[in-house]
Amino acid sequence: MQPGYIDEFTRSVRLGVATTALLVVDMQNASGSRRHGLGKMLAAQGRLADAEYRFARIEQLIVPNIARLARVFRDRHARVIYVTYGSNQPDHADAPVHLKSWLVATNNCAGTEEHEIVPALRPEPGELVLNKTTMGAFGSTGIDAHLKSMGIDTLVVTGVSTNNCVAMTAMEAADRQYGVALVSDATGTCSDEMQLAYEKTFRRLWGRVVTTDEVISELR
Repeated sequence: MQPGYIDEFTRSVRLGVATTALLVVDMQNASGSRRHGLGKMLAAQGRLADAEYRFARIEQLIVPNIARLARVFRDRHARVIYVTYGSNQPDHADAPVHLKSWLVATNNCAGTEEHEIVPALRPEPGELVLNKTTMGAFGSTGIDAHLKSMGIDTLVVTGVSTNNCVAMTAMEAADRQYGVALVSDATGTCSDEMQLAYEKTFRRLWGRVVTTDEVISELR
């Protein structure tokens, strides 16, 4: 059991249509599709079952819930922003050392099918899409300047993987004074253990952990 005294200091985050954006992180074929990238690699190795938790959660929970959130944000003329990750250079020369082998293995490079956002969540015309080469979006995309220009001070964060790119982006945002709400049923990683561990971490000083229904209810 965690002591509760830290929780008393966690920032209160309120969602308002005019100043809140939905951030969709790394929902790409490379690591979000059974037929591409990671899924294709594991299938060729006879190990696709190892990622069943990940892909089932993406297909059955994350994609439907992000789609619901995007509809609500668009209906209210609120911002929907996409972040992708992957190399900009065909030889992955711009990839950081700790990510390069993963990007190569999943064929994740700008211009490939793997790099594209999964079809069910494709951006609408005019929506901002930023590509990052680092785990966190604030390290390599210029997202901070975009958000400030749009008058955004609060982010609803969704996507994969919860304990990697989603985590880094959400924490970077909190460090830069943004209010952040992490959507528990619109994010995912490789196991319940990893998912719950990060949610427990994030709700202590970083921001809110909310459900899709809670976000929709609050925006309405």
